[in-house]
Amino acid sequence: MRLLEIIIPLLLAIYLIWPHPRLRVVRFAPATALSLTLLHFLVEGYRWQMIPLYILTLLLTISSLYKIRIQADWPAAASYLTVILLAVSTALPVLLPVPAIPKPGGPLKVGTTIFELTDESRKELYSGKDEARSFMVQIWYPANPLPENNKAPWMSRSDIYGPAISTFLNLPSYFLDHLALAKTPAYIDAPIAKTKIPYPMILFSHGWNGFNAQNTGQMIQLASRGYFVVAVNHTYGAVATVFPDGRIAYNNPNALPEGAPDADYEIAARKLVQQWAGDLGFTLDELSIRNNDKSDSYYSKLDFNRIGVYGHSTGGGAAIQFCGIDPRCKALLGMDPFMRPVSAEVLANGITQPAFFMFSQGWADLVDSKNNQLFNRFYPNVTDSKGAISINGTKHYDFSDLPLLSPIAPQLGLKGPLNGNRVTEIVNTYLIDFFEMTLNGKPSNLFSGNFTEYPEVKLK
Repeated sequence: MRLLEIIIPLLLAIYLIWPHPRLRVVRFAPATALSLTLLHFLVEGYRWQMIPLYILTLLLTISSLYKIRIQADWPAAASYLTVILLAVSTALPVLLPVPAIPKPGGPLKVGTTIFELTDESRKELYSGKDEARSFMVQIWYPANPLPENNKAPWMSRSDIYGPAISTFLNLPSYFLDHLALAKTPAYIDAPIAKTKIPYPMILFSHGWNGFNAQNTGQMIQLASRGYFVVAVNHTYGAVATVFPDGRIAYNNPNALPEGAPDADYEIAARKLVQQWAGDLGFTLDELSIRNNDKSDSYYSKLDFNRIGVYGHSTGGGAAIQFCGIDPRCKALLGMDPFMRPVSAEVLANGITQPAFFMFSQGWADLVDSKNNQLFNRFYPNVTDSKGAISINGTKHYDFSDLPLLSPIAPQLGLKGPLNGNRVTEIVNTYLIDFFEMTLNGKPSNLFSGNFTEYPEVKLK
């Protein structure tokens, strides 16, 4: 909970449990809480989880002022019973807080920017229109923010993404409206930090019905350590894509047809991932043009000899496919990689880049799943493997920012039982160490096979 959201119920609790007769100053506690509620609307912002607390604050203010006027007090028993109501009213905002993206652990401040790319050489496969492939890209990077650079929201268009994600998760459409209030430690369009050595780059590909900002916490951690982190929002595969001109492209379920016969499904999946791998490649093409343009702010800032790629789920499959066909990829990390879309050629030939794979327990335990069978065919063909692990107590979405959303995320089926902060620590440590090792040449004990630091981790 945010500061005023904590103070308001605290004032009400003091009022309710104060021994009778109450001091006069204590009787004004609800009125003070109401005043702070109005300030909360202006400074922190209204959210639906606080509605019961808003109502209770108003009723207690009216009651307390009335009792001050008639110089009386409610029976102590009534106050104690109201404490129960206060506890229930406070539980909702506690259990569904405004998410807090952790501050970066690296020495650099972070900027972020979003823009559209259009690849005229490729057709859009899923819009039903004769048009070129367009998609959105978000970048997190080392920055020197100016006073006028504001903190970036977690979602650039939460009014679109919030309901779309809620619907995908089978929750009420308004359930995630409070995500509009979530800010990140990154600064919008801040100037790129000057550097004598070009920054290494990391491409990120989200999962089916995911979105570019789903792993923002990881992006900020990497950028604060000197990486340009580039997340692609794969149009019609993402839960939604919002273009600068106002167009909205929602997920097209026919692109990955659930329930289709296996042969038809895998044809569709490979077609989809080829498109996504094309998005990653075209993104590098466009960044290369900017990197060579003396008039561009990206000029000579990017190191195209140090490019890492990682992805989650279907995006993990896209990352594998991309690294299997594009030598610009120098390191690969997969998080619960979805293998069915990976081409037969890449499955058979493997990849030559350093590669590491993290699996949730939820996916690793499905030993005989089609996905695990395909991974077991592919993995021996990875010539420079840094390992494959699973993390006990985790589920598929533990690799995203979802563990930060709520302490009851496990009860909502959004994550495994392992504490969200612990999950984030483990995943971030492996992620950072892997790219520091493969792109910056820094040694890491994590990849020695010794898991004493993280007993939740085991070899897959």
